[in-house]
Amino acid sequence: MTISYRVGNGLYINMTNRCSNDCKFCIRRITDSYGSADSLWLSDEPSREDVLEDVLKQDFSDYEEIVFCGYGEPTYRLDDLLWLCKQIKKSCSLPIRVNTNGHASLIAGYETPPLFSEAVDRLSISLNAPDADEYNSLCKPIFGVDAYQGVLDFAKNSKDYVPEVILSVVEGTTDIERCRSIAESIGLPLRIR
Repeated sequence: MTISYRVGNGLYINMTNRCSNDCKFCIRRITDSYGSADSLWLSDEPSREDVLEDVLKQDFSDYEEIVFCGYGEPTYRLDDLLWLCKQIKKSCSLPIRVNTNGHASLIAGYETPPLFSEAVDRLSISLNAPDADEYNSLCKPIFGVDAYQGVLDFAKNSKDYVPEVILSVVEGTTDIERCRSIAESIGLPLRIR
């Protein structure tokens, strides 16, 4: 079971395989492995203590950032995610990024952006489409028509609590310029991945 793994100069953390989307372009549809991980499929979710132990075994000087991203949506384990961020910050000064589909508040049932304050340095939020219809077609969210607006609301609200917030899209899957306009309309940069 792979908890932490390397992608480029990042130490990535995989703590769940649960996701509120079933994106047509998701890497987990193509391969079991990514980066230095042989397989990112978890037989069960590791405890937050097990995740912390695994992360603290790493040589932080080998990395430029720590990234919560695996084969699931990390905010499904929001309490554990935030606890881990705070614990990791006690042991290293690397910036912490969360790669998310932006459904944290939909999953939790309440506004979550304030909770990220002082725990997370960067949020990378998957916009994936320029409108709700295309989003639903590409990402097949369990939240249906409310999902796309939920992503936009989460992104807008997070700007007040997280130092760096970006939206992202997968190259070749959607209209990049329309997505860039959406990002600009809420004051966020767009990254093509």
